Amino acid sequence: MVALSGTDLYRDLPGSPAAHQALDAADRIIALQFDARRQLPEAWAAKCVVIYQSAPILEPVRKSATHFDVAVVGHLRSEKDPGTLWRAIERLDPSLPIRITHIGEALDAQLGKEAKAMMARDARYRWVGGRAHGLTRLAIRRAHLLAHPSVMEGGANVIVEAITSGTPVLASFMSGNLGMLGHEYPGYFPVGDAKALATALERLAREPDAMRELRRACKRIAHLFTPARERTALRRLVIELTRRAAA
Repeated sequence: MVALSGTDLYRDLPGSPAAHQALDAADRIIALQFDARRQLPEAWAAKCVVIYQSAPILEPVRKSATHFDVAVVGHLRSEKDPGTLWRAIERLDPSLPIRITHIGEALDAQLGKEAKAMMARDARYRWVGGRAHGLTRLAIRRAHLLAHPSVMEGGANVIVEAITSGTPVLASFMSGNLGMLGHEYPGYFPVGDAKALATALERLAREPDAMRELRRACKRIAHLFTPARERTALRRLVIELTRRAAA
């Protein structure tokens, strides 16, 4: 038996006996990012294996030469913390040619109203609602940067799709993002800190060297998210469990 783990598993499911029983019974627990294993109780961590999700590596496409385009991909709900993004946009230097495109359904109706209000008062922000997967990935490829301000993540596949598209990531410093990008990644800002997010966006829009540093950091970890690596890891796990069952 295999159980699948995201982040904050032990803290998020304390009231679910069925979930605890499944994890106790599992021969292996698959985590989607390495920091999830650190948060598991010792008995579960000992049988946890990290297998990153993958996406096909795509060649970068031409990006705007006149604007600094930022993609934000995530449904409007509290876990994705769109409010921090909106507060950051209001702090941005109006002289900078920053454009933010936000893709995702309004799973929270109130946040949908707030997104519309944000568009009405600031033309730099555009919420386009949900999009087909292919169009979403194209938007990520066309952006100079993916901004990812979540307060909770299990291992965001949008980070994988950005990195494997040649688009660097600016992410909140929390477990799910840390477990994907690593401790040494230079593109973090504190969770919920709109001022820090705005400062980071302005720096990246102004300083080509800062963007080059972020792109290099993403290139160094892109190999973690290839389909071949994911297939190999899953195959290895299946073989191990099959042999154990036959023993």
